[in-house]
Amino acid sequence: MAHPLNWPSKYFFYAIGNTSAVSVTMDLSPEEPARILLLGCGDPRNVLYTVFTENPNSERLLDFTCCDIDPAVLARNVLLFTLITDGKPETEVWNIFFHFKLDEKSHTVLIEQCTKLIDLAETPQKWRESSYGDTLKMCTDYTLLEIRRHWELYVAMRDLPAERRNAINQEFVAIWRNNTGRVSTAWRSLGPVMLEGLNTINDSLHHYWKTGTTFRDGKNIAAATILDPTFVYSLAGEGCSVHYATDPLTPFHLAPIFAVARTNPTTLEVIKGVKAQFSSWCSSYRKAPSSSIPPIIRLFLGEATAVCHAVRVFANSGALNPGIPVAQWKTQLIQLNQWEYVDSPAPAPTDFNVIRTSNLEDHIGLLNVIIPASPLLSPAPSSVLYTESLLWIGNDATKEFIEHLHADITIMGLILGVCPVDYLSGFTTRSNTHELMMNMHTTSKGKKSKDKSKENMEDARVSQFQQLVTWKAPTSCDPIASQLPVPRPSYDPYQMSTFLYDMYQSLYATETSMNFWNQNQANLPRALQASNITIYYTREAFVLFLKIIKDRLQPTDDDWRTTIGGFNERLLSTWSKMNMETMHYQDLCGHLVRYGLYRAQCFEFRARKIGPFAAWPTIPDLIRIVLVVPRSGLWVLEGEKADQVGTPPLQCDITGVKTANLFTSVHAAFGRAVSFGTPANPQVRFEEDVKGWKGKSPLVVSFTAPSSLLTELEPYQNLTVNFSVRNTPEACRTLTKKLGLRLWIFSAKLMDSSLVHILPEPPLPARRRNPGPPSPHPQPTPALKQIGEAGRSVLQFDEDCEGVSTLGIRISLTDEKSLQLFSSEGSKVVPELEQISACVVRLKLGERIQDLAYPFPVMGSQHRLRLARKSRYIEVLVPTSRSFALEGMKLNPYPVIRNGSTVSPWSIHRVPVSMMPALNLNAKGLDQWLNPHLGSMMSKRERSMRKKHKHDALTYVKDTIHSIMVGASGIQNGPPKRLFSLVDEETNNSDTVIFIGDFRFDLASHTVVCDGYVLPLTESFLTSVETQFAKLVTQGNLASIPVFKGEMQSWKQLLPSLVERCRTSWTHGPNCEYLSRGRIPLTEDTEENPLCSCGIGKDVEGMQKVDLWKPFAPYVTRIAISPLFAVSYLETVGRSSEPRKCSVCRGKGKPSLKACSGCKKTLGWLGSFLPSVA
Repeated sequence: MAHPLNWPSKYFFYAIGNTSAVSVTMDLSPEEPARILLLGCGDPRNVLYTVFTENPNSERLLDFTCCDIDPAVLARNVLLFTLITDGKPETEVWNIFFHFKLDEKSHTVLIEQCTKLIDLAETPQKWRESSYGDTLKMCTDYTLLEIRRHWELYVAMRDLPAERRNAINQEFVAIWRNNTGRVSTAWRSLGPVMLEGLNTINDSLHHYWKTGTTFRDGKNIAAATILDPTFVYSLAGEGCSVHYATDPLTPFHLAPIFAVARTNPTTLEVIKGVKAQFSSWCSSYRKAPSSSIPPIIRLFLGEATAVCHAVRVFANSGALNPGIPVAQWKTQLIQLNQWEYVDSPAPAPTDFNVIRTSNLEDHIGLLNVIIPASPLLSPAPSSVLYTESLLWIGNDATKEFIEHLHADITIMGLILGVCPVDYLSGFTTRSNTHELMMNMHTTSKGKKSKDKSKENMEDARVSQFQQLVTWKAPTSCDPIASQLPVPRPSYDPYQMSTFLYDMYQSLYATETSMNFWNQNQANLPRALQASNITIYYTREAFVLFLKIIKDRLQPTDDDWRTTIGGFNERLLSTWSKMNMETMHYQDLCGHLVRYGLYRAQCFEFRARKIGPFAAWPTIPDLIRIVLVVPRSGLWVLEGEKADQVGTPPLQCDITGVKTANLFTSVHAAFGRAVSFGTPANPQVRFEEDVKGWKGKSPLVVSFTAPSSLLTELEPYQNLTVNFSVRNTPEACRTLTKKLGLRLWIFSAKLMDSSLVHILPEPPLPARRRNPGPPSPHPQPTPALKQIGEAGRSVLQFDEDCEGVSTLGIRISLTDEKSLQLFSSEGSKVVPELEQISACVVRLKLGERIQDLAYPFPVMGSQHRLRLARKSRYIEVLVPTSRSFALEGMKLNPYPVIRNGSTVSPWSIHRVPVSMMPALNLNAKGLDQWLNPHLGSMMSKRERSMRKKHKHDALTYVKDTIHSIMVGASGIQNGPPKRLFSLVDEETNNSDTVIFIGDFRFDLASHTVVCDGYVLPLTESFLTSVETQFAKLVTQGNLASIPVFKGEMQSWKQLLPSLVERCRTSWTHGPNCEYLSRGRIPLTEDTEENPLCSCGIGKDVEGMQKVDLWKPFAPYVTRIAISPLFAVSYLETVGRSSEPRKCSVCRGKGKPSLKACSGCKKTLGWLGSFLPSVA
């Protein structure tokens, strides 16, 4: 296990999602079949909303694999899908899914539906043959078994004794009583209109927990008296484990409900609005099965990383049963269904072009999400991985993402093969301004508290800050490199070993108390409280990181031995009594052997045939130790209150008189370990107790260890096997008095065969010898090989081995003409270099050229050449690029990338414009939230550059977008303007006219979009429409926006992305100019059209609404313009909370208060965060 086992004092059941719905296909072109993996899927909001946002005439496949650890989540989801499919009344469907108190009619519908489903799910075959089997598929038989078991529990609950039902009901009542003053997390979906609705949604949350319903009338509330069993049963068993912040508003989009209202909407109006959204989603899903290609939803019960590893093992080896447990506290092994993965005419996918990981990183750590998930990404350039966190614990919420990587982003991008999109582009189209505002507000409250105890409480609280990151392959941003088989880089093994050592120290630094105190001096209360939940990584996690390096970068055997050998030497050289590493080393070495990565020197001492191995014919390097912990041994923790114990990480250790070795990859489950076999071939059969924590069976824990530990370090008679709590600061504070200094929960002598079983550890499944043909890539063009053979790029670390210095490619000259020009006997021509795209540099040697594709964006202008004329090779070394750096993606931050016959924008997400709710531009108070929202595009750095008139193309583009959007909305300088021309400041020429139709909400991205049309002006076109155009200019209220030097080129690059992001009803045909000319945009030259003709005159109904615009409808192309926001984890966005000038009186005040101390006019903390941009 890459993540530690934690004591589960309290389990939270997320029956309803904790963030608003998103379309998971937002980064795919509308034609591309979507193979989607939802890890920690939660409720079905994202599935329903994705289906809702699909074009009704779409013919692409949506294939969802929905994985969750809690069978109750999947049971509820399938129940909802079938209720919708069967056309049950939406009122009852809403009640069943969102209310935990039901009326008789809704309860009857629930029981009848469950009874029907129980019958259909009797066997996997019967389910497949049912009316639901074509669209709702089970990845494992165990998934169906557990889902069916929950449906049976739902039906049986009505027959429970009244006392038992009353006790459960009181658990729900207790949460309501403790929820006083709690803030609903549904505020997040308000986005830019956050301040408009906080009070209303908080009132709704409290009412929901008080009544168990969303009803506001007394009659319906009084009728809802039956506990909804779908909220009662979960992974925790029977009772109320529902998370205290569960809110039926959270999955929905609240911004349009508040923004379009003339007055602040009531709770009843808000409920009506979200029910209307739910109805639309249900309607789309109900119609979907009758479409030509209905969506497929596959259910997979299991812990996310276990599911990823199982799918990957199957893809590599064909093993349906990889020997991986479904989850902690379970002994059931994942066994993929033979029909679904092998025999079906359309087998379940094993690679995906969309992987969404919910906020799993809050629970298991960012690297434990990316390492198992990224290998499942399809190699297509459009493939995308989404990670998300909601919690922040350190000093700066905006910077925790970088800290969680434990290494430089560029290096991790090269190693893992995925990189944050906004890290490369320098902007994002998703707003998190509301997160920044709320974060500033909550942190400033804690700092200003006069009550010291309250201040400490605020500091210690684990707060929320949503950080969404979109990951793609680094080369996929390059229109050229994305179409080539770019080799993965090689590296210097000595430098890599240093990098790995530093990363290892970063991962496990806080295991040492001195490091913990030193690192958290400024954040001690919060760090202490969170120390149990921030132990994310076992030694196995680091070994899995090493494995991905070896698998992806494929070093030679010698380089790999040097790499891990160097790392191991550094590790051993820093051993000390102050360092916990001495106790974890055997755990690390064991997993290195288990995964076939390295055999440390300690394995040279083979275990002897004595003691536990006396009868074994051969002794393997690794054994599995099974420890049976009697239930009485757990009472020391089970008997305590949950909040006193917390959720500390657990471990096992083997301890003697002189030695102690810790093992953190521990698996546990309740039941009986039944020994069978012989002394020469010991085996154990496990009989699981399905009652789990509510049963009386012992806890059986197991872990892998080197066999030599039991015989070679000290006499085996001295050894004990112990189950203990890891010594985190919080665990030491709360549990030392109960467990003692060693924090042991239970101990047994190694040779006590009634409690300790020692078994040989089986090898991991082997890879297939022939895994199948590699993914197709276009063959390199002749221009790529005119000079010689290019080798793999070489990753050169910087002096401290913390970042990338250069990537170098060596070209061995083979072309005779090139050799004559280059060799020492020839003319000694010096090669020239030109960067032609983000990752591609063109080498010129006389008339010969060769394109060199690097595995990451680079800065070609800062190249260095190594010329070996006698040895006949050229080395081209270039530094890597990133946001704000030279070249790289700055050459074109808005690329549109080909993927087969389709194209899609790379750094700008797609939007279903026609389905997005329109803003009411006449709404009262529009300027109060829209003005600061549009002004939040720029970072502090960009504002400074703008003020000083420094050249920066992206800042210029943001400024122009701001001008268009504030002009079109009418929130500054008069009534709305809807017609804009971009005028080059140097030449005073305009070759681009933009028509703005509607303002719309981009709900999932918490921002707004201009639904518009672009008319590129060329000389020939203007000649043909001279009269109509003159009329448009003179009568159309045309606003001219000056664009600065170099900015027009950026707009030529941007326009294809703005077109592609809203394309739904048309496709690029075989005669598309993008295809024939081999480039997007077609041109960056002034007075030339950068767009292909495929979208001209398509989806232009909005142009028909204005008489002056009608003549141009056949010539325009639809676009969607939205703000380009700064990236808060890369640079500062907004103002600090320090006193600044009041935006009303311009005097020095305290803008973080509700009124300026100078003029006394109300500001609110929104005004203190972001000024408007005029």
